[in-house]
Amino acid sequence: MQLKIYQEDAIADLLDKAKKLLSADGGKKLVFKAPTGSGKTIMMAEFLKQLVDDKEVKQPLSFIWAAPKKLHIQSKEKLDNYYEKIRTLECSYFEDLNDRKIAENEILFFNWSSVNKKGTNTIVKENEQEFYLSKVLERTREEGRTIVLIIDEVHYSSGQMDKKEKSAALQLRKDIDPSLTIEVSATPIFEGDYDVKILVDDVKKEAMIKKSLVLNENFVNVFKEGKIKTELGEKKFDKDSEKTVIGEALKKRAELIKSYKKEGSNINPLVLIQLPDRKGQREDELKDKVIKILKDDFNISTEKGNNKLAIWLSGEHINKEDVEKNDSEVEVLLFKQAIALGWDCPRAQIMALFREWHSPIFSIQTVGRIMRMPEPDRGIYYGEEILNYGYIYTNITNVVIDKDVAPGYVSFLTSKRIDKYEPINLVSVYPKRHREKTRLSPRFIEIFLAQAKADSLKSKIDKTAKKVDIKIISDYKASDIDTLAGSKIVGDKSITVSDADLQKLFDYFVRNSLRLFYPEDRSVNRVKESIYKFFEKELKMDYSEKWEEIVKIVLSDDNPQRFLNVLDKAQIEYKNETEIREGELAKLDNWNVPEVLSFGSDYTEEARNKSVMKPFYVKYLSELEKSFTEFLDNSGKVEWWYKNGNRDATFFAVPYDEDKTPFYVDFVVKFKDGKIGLFDPHGTQFSDFEPKSDGLQKYIKSENKKSKNLFGGLVTNTDQVNYNGRWVYFTENSKEFKKGEFKNWTDLEL
Repeated sequence: MQLKIYQEDAIADLLDKAKKLLSADGGKKLVFKAPTGSGKTIMMAEFLKQLVDDKEVKQPLSFIWAAPKKLHIQSKEKLDNYYEKIRTLECSYFEDLNDRKIAENEILFFNWSSVNKKGTNTIVKENEQEFYLSKVLERTREEGRTIVLIIDEVHYSSGQMDKKEKSAALQLRKDIDPSLTIEVSATPIFEGDYDVKILVDDVKKEAMIKKSLVLNENFVNVFKEGKIKTELGEKKFDKDSEKTVIGEALKKRAELIKSYKKEGSNINPLVLIQLPDRKGQREDELKDKVIKILKDDFNISTEKGNNKLAIWLSGEHINKEDVEKNDSEVEVLLFKQAIALGWDCPRAQIMALFREWHSPIFSIQTVGRIMRMPEPDRGIYYGEEILNYGYIYTNITNVVIDKDVAPGYVSFLTSKRIDKYEPINLVSVYPKRHREKTRLSPRFIEIFLAQAKADSLKSKIDKTAKKVDIKIISDYKASDIDTLAGSKIVGDKSITVSDADLQKLFDYFVRNSLRLFYPEDRSVNRVKESIYKFFEKELKMDYSEKWEEIVKIVLSDDNPQRFLNVLDKAQIEYKNETEIREGELAKLDNWNVPEVLSFGSDYTEEARNKSVMKPFYVKYLSELEKSFTEFLDNSGKVEWWYKNGNRDATFFAVPYDEDKTPFYVDFVVKFKDGKIGLFDPHGTQFSDFEPKSDGLQKYIKSENKKSKNLFGGLVTNTDQVNYNGRWVYFTENSKEFKKGEFKNWTDLEL
């Protein structure tokens, strides 16, 4: 699979730090913190592969992968699938172990909480066969292998549970006594000797998770003393509170369906209704009530011919089989938190919770179920902005966002564009993400295939050559040590090549082919993928079925040099192309003010009559910015104004710095005479004043040649202290700029 940039970087960081800790004295801890939806398991699978392949790691390794509840089963299935073709590591349950020990490069999977149940659990309970955990570990160490423990998903949550989880995790580490412990979680509980952390923003840049989660959209939400008081939790909704929550969730689902159709995407968005984990009469009554509301008021049921409702409760699984598929007919899933730990369903986009849930705290384990994007391989967000968010509806009175959720990720302040807005269709830019020049991106595969065709590689290689001949030096004798100087000693005895040898020879060949790039694992894997793709396209050979045959063809007779010739030319072409594209910006021809924006607790509401977004929420970065907002709002010439953001294609930007960097201009202003103003309140003391000013003026002049009606510039006030002077903007070339002087500035008379 194609790893994302942040995933590759995290794997490289994990590998570097794990090697350092393994070379130190035992008992070290490495903490890997990665947000829900970032692909923790896949990153760990690739990291472990690279760890056991790394030549700097001298000691043989055995692994234990421990996870809560049944999550270890899911993790094993993912790693089994990942290693199916490369056969680097073996994944086993306890009963699968050969010779009652963990082999080299073998991963033992089990439920981590089970080690505390010494009296009953078969893994830890002593028996006559001496097949229990402590004995297995003893035999493994006797074989000279170093044990690495991976503790997966130890979640910090409020109340008594976190104490139990932490106690169990600590006991697990004590019982196993590994040389290295790696804790993998969105919310780690250990402190590590080293940490590797992935930021939510890095995952969002790759469009792997939603931009944010919106709480009770269309209802008034007030943030006070760390709690969100929502209108949907007020007494006026008490009579039909659950019905209102469900109705809002289904209304949003209908809106999402329309937008997915506009995108040409066959996604059927799923509503999750989460019931309390507790068992009792009240919980059973709530379940029955919800099922009745869904059937009577919304025609959603588990009945044959309807099948729009799925139920996933203890002892009750209905219509659950294909619910994870993007085009499943199931519209609503009723479930409990405990049942769904570690469960992935990327089409889940809306969540409904009721106050009987007992906890007002939204942790990552609650909201994480709707964080994933349904089509992560797109690599970019949808044009239909509504699809880039998850939605939560609840009648819980005072909601608390737990500290394990990234600050601001749950948005409860929603602002909408005014109805009378007419499109302005501005050209906007946003940054393209380029991989570093030192590594190969997926684009290399296309270049290699094109070069292979241009060089007629298919007709040049000997497709029948499938013998890899390795000779070793045997019984060599020299009468005098001095005669060896400058001599070339050639192997004289052929040996049989195993699959493992073949893999190492192929790796060595690929690494040596990377003349223009450092042979790191990411680039090595890209070259392998290019070769596999060549055989698949040109010779109809699937490497998953014919890997050994493919590698033998590549390495046999004269074929290696023929492949090296193509690889060398492809690297030169890739390097040239990368240097040209290094500073490229993507262009959007018809940018408009977003229909909806969402904000978190660090934003406040202000009464602004002419804001195009209602209500207007703001987080000012300077007093200059605030004063300019007041100036615009009090102008009789302004029809509306928009305070811009500063990320991706959502917000408006012009190119500057030799057209390499996006400049997100603070204000877009629509005037009553039809003109569009672009203004950025910018302190004249900042070093980027001149390049940004030139970039904005260049953009305005260029667009006006295409019949646009734009004006504006970097703007400031002649009173640099109280902002009671004239508002002026700069339109001259930056060479004419003189700090502290406003003679050649233009008055902004509004």
